[in-house]
Amino acid sequence: MAVDDGAIREIKARIDIASYIGSHVQLRKRGNDLVGLCPFHAEKTPSFHVHPDKGFFKCFGCGAGGDVITFAQLHENLTFPDAKRMLAQRAGVELEPQNPQAARARNEREAIYEANRIAVAFFERMLHEPSGAKARAYCEKRGISEATIEKFHLGYAPDEWEGLTRELARNNVEAALAEKAGLLKRGERGFYDFYRDRLIVPTYSTTGEAIAFGGRLLHDGEPKYINTTTTPVYEKGRHLFALNVARRAASHDRTLIVVEGYLDCIALHQAGFENAVAALGTSFTQDQAKELRKYADGIFLCFDADTAGNAAAAKAIETAAQVIEHAGSGVRIVELPEGSDPDGFVRDQGPEAFAELLKNAKPAIEFRLEGEIARLQTGFHSPAAIAREAEALIRRLIPAAEWDRWRVWIAQRLHLNVDDLRNSRFLANSANFGPRQLPVTGHRARTVLPSSFERDVLAIIVEEPALLRAFRDRIPQERFRNEVYRRIYERLANAEGLESTTDVFTLFGDDSETLALLSGLSQRDRSSTLPYTDSDERRAHLERVVERLQLDDERERYRELSLKIDELATAGQNISTELRGEYDSLVAKLKNKKEVKVK
Repeated sequence: MAVDDGAIREIKARIDIASYIGSHVQLRKRGNDLVGLCPFHAEKTPSFHVHPDKGFFKCFGCGAGGDVITFAQLHENLTFPDAKRMLAQRAGVELEPQNPQAARARNEREAIYEANRIAVAFFERMLHEPSGAKARAYCEKRGISEATIEKFHLGYAPDEWEGLTRELARNNVEAALAEKAGLLKRGERGFYDFYRDRLIVPTYSTTGEAIAFGGRLLHDGEPKYINTTTTPVYEKGRHLFALNVARRAASHDRTLIVVEGYLDCIALHQAGFENAVAALGTSFTQDQAKELRKYADGIFLCFDADTAGNAAAAKAIETAAQVIEHAGSGVRIVELPEGSDPDGFVRDQGPEAFAELLKNAKPAIEFRLEGEIARLQTGFHSPAAIAREAEALIRRLIPAAEWDRWRVWIAQRLHLNVDDLRNSRFLANSANFGPRQLPVTGHRARTVLPSSFERDVLAIIVEEPALLRAFRDRIPQERFRNEVYRRIYERLANAEGLESTTDVFTLFGDDSETLALLSGLSQRDRSSTLPYTDSDERRAHLERVVERLQLDDERERYRELSLKIDELATAGQNISTELRGEYDSLVAKLKNKKEVKVK
């Protein structure tokens, strides 16, 4: 298969190398890199590094290294064409031999990149022509320096109908193609320039191609801004302005600042905040959040402080929290003074004042919870109802591993006891307070957890077998009712040196049925409604299993003691101090957990 540079570039753009390699190798954060045990040679000390922002991996032990295609070649033992085809299918990229129509579409995208490059050069040249005087004056009024103009390739679309049309024709760019690129429009008399008498701001992909343009009107009127809509190379809501330059600055401290508009972003860059990007509108999307996650561990969201800005911030925070924060990165909210925007603030107050806003930025969870707390405080709900709503908020908005920390924070602000929040879900269910039913005869069987308990535990251990060291004694194999699951768990618990999923599959390498079962469990875990996205969440779920098992033991002992005491009382015999003391102690413990009522 002939090597198609356009297809390769598209594959690399669509596949996050950290996520792809992370599905095969257990990676941990170390500085700007991700590190793990090399899958290509035996080692005990991690020397395998992945650089998500640069798009390559390197093992300092065996020397293996390259991009995502190279990794697929080595890991799957494929030739370059086969690895390329496999990743293309994963990324949804059609390759030329399989689909000639897709090859033509890819060639069209390359042609649009070239048309956009010609347009950028034309607009830049026009800015420095006499006709561009008012655009240069506008830049001066906004405090945009010549160096910034050059850095962002700002330009001017002349106030005429066919300036760019003629320029594209001189460079053999077909008008119909330019129309698809969003550069021209089709009218009754032919094609004409889409951008006229506007300051032009191009947007670039992270691989360096101009993919879209924004045009700012230089006088009063509407619309103030016009932008490229969806084209074969640009999809609104997927890209971020200035990410091509901000990602380099983000490599120093792994943070990015997100603002709404490109002029806000340009102003921050000029003020020294070169890790700023713009969402190109207020509708911050999950695709944009995923793109940010490749380059930063900390995200500052900084939107305008007007009503529209606050509404946009609320939606952006929700998206960012779901995609970034739950994946392990932090999100903080930069609160501007009322009526301010980033551009005006940094020009009026200076870089030091904006740096102070960054320093005082609130965690996104705190920002979101404050609004909900204010709503609860202004209502007429009972304390029990407030506690119930507060607990629901915690479970909806916060990763499970952080529930307890935020329960304390919320309880203090609502003037509640933190236990009121913890117990609110149990207290809301009247079935938990029915009268104690005494057994008629015989010994009741031990309560067991639903079968998902066993599947979830195994799925977590397959994902992170190192957790067995902390939990194999606390979750004993005897608690597994399913014989197959119990046998697998017993073998895992008795094995030594299990550190990765690969080790687990190696342990059962001679048992195809077990390998198939473990693969199914692992896939179920990734698509489950209980997402174990990181080690903390997996550990937290195992802790909940331990707590449930302990509660089961206490319930069973309570039933045994109740039966014993009832039998002694019926026979007119004395109840020993030790027996009564154990019973009373257990009743107090379960009552505190709201499990029983005292007789």
